[in-house]
Amino acid sequence: MGVLVGKQAPDFTAPAVLGSGEIVDSYNLAEATKGKKAVVFFYPLDFTFVCPSELLAFDHRIAEFEKRGVEVIGVSIDSHFSHNAWRNTPVNEGGIGPVKYTLVADMNHAICQAYDVESAGGMAFRGSFLIDEDGLVRHQVVNDLPLGRNVDEMLRMVDALAFHQEHGEVCPAGWTEGDKGMTASPDGVAAYLSENADSL
Repeated sequence: MGVLVGKQAPDFTAPAVLGSGEIVDSYNLAEATKGKKAVVFFYPLDFTFVCPSELLAFDHRIAEFEKRGVEVIGVSIDSHFSHNAWRNTPVNEGGIGPVKYTLVADMNHAICQAYDVESAGGMAFRGSFLIDEDGLVRHQVVNDLPLGRNVDEMLRMVDALAFHQEHGEVCPAGWTEGDKGMTASPDGVAAYLSENADSL
């Protein structure tokens, strides 16, 4: 599939550990995210190196995602039992502690294949997908295994999408919450650039 932007996010049902710590056998993406935005992010493996820094970065910002009505879902090829053990391992011992979002077990690799993020070694690349209220992928980025992602950039994308949905304007380069948008027309571009070109 490659680029999923503009397409329906592949649905899935799989075992998972919820943010509450409850283990469920059948977590369904469409059901869990119905009517709200979602961030689905993939990572290679539990109990590894870059991964805990990313999972903790998402957890440290979970209140910001929740404030924006966004469901956060992490996915790897580990089992839900491994996810649970990792959550129950203290941070200072290489664990992630009780992160407050769902971790999905993609043990048969079907989810990472559907999102086209499976590496040659069978693990998932560091893929991140922003899905809107209608289940459409609106933003994606995929990092190679050694390159940790920027969770603040995903929050910026959530804000940009919400701004566009509310105002109908587009978000120029480097747009952040509180910045002006741009009318998607030649006149709108000219007006925006006449005021902001030097700060881009």
